[in-house]
Amino acid sequence: MRSQRGFTLLEILVAAAIMGIAVAGAMSGLSASARNASRITQYDRAALLARSKMDELLLDNATPRNQILSANYTPLETGGVTAGWQARVVPFEALETTFNPGATVVERVELEIWWMDGPTRRSFSMEGIRRAQIPVETIQ
Repeated sequence: MRSQRGFTLLEILVAAAIMGIAVAGAMSGLSASARNASRITQYDRAALLARSKMDELLLDNATPRNQILSANYTPLETGGVTAGWQARVVPFEALETTFNPGATVVERVELEIWWMDGPTRRSFSMEGIRRAQIPVETIQ
């Protein structure tokens, strides 16, 4: 009797099932990685926009105090994503006991950057502290 070489049908079916499970697991991992990369890219873009806007707000002493400021970004600034910001400048503490024009105060700048991720609204918040002088027009 001659010995036959090769695989049986059962061995081939088992190998195909194992390969199918391995490929399905790999595809699932790739899909999750792509979603995470997209999410990280959105958060990175939001952090860059927040840093830029925060620098702007910290340097602008003419920013109105105790008011909510907000605006939307253009699609060109956000890579086609609907996004915007909301900020508020509030007193943090007074360094002098009297509020004379020119007195130094410490102010907290609160900033929230938001964007739309499909139907979901996502946001990124940050705060900053700045020293400012009380303008003359607020005392009178």
